[in-house]
Amino acid sequence: MKTFKILVVDDDDNLSFLIGERFGNEGYGVRSAESVAEGYLTYLKFRPDLVLTDVSMRGETGIELVERIRIHEPEIPTIYMTGDPDRYRSELEVENTVHHSQVLLKPFSERNLLDAIADHAHGGREITA
Repeated sequence: MKTFKILVVDDDDNLSFLIGERFGNEGYGVRSAESVAEGYLTYLKFRPDLVLTDVSMRGETGIELVERIRIHEPEIPTIYMTGDPDRYRSELEVENTVHHSQVLLKPFSERNLLDAIADHAHGGREITA
């Protein structure tokens, strides 16, 4: 069975580490990046099944990262994380409408994250907490 791969991009390295540990322990392949540039390079090498990215990072946004990735993979499943949904509301609404992307509002619970990942990795089957 193919390992489901997740790319986590967030400039909060503590959050990236915790997410990586949690899903690595669940048997997922996980790679992390701390910036849009690093995330894009990691995507090219890793070719994940899902991108989990912060929206607001230094320099560029996670939305811009996913736009670059979609040049290679137009239908890449994406989950955006943000603590400031109003700032990016219109872009995130387009992402949701056109690409069926999800948004997790920070701070989010482990259960919310597990459910969002399960929607993509297991067709909605629950992951144990």
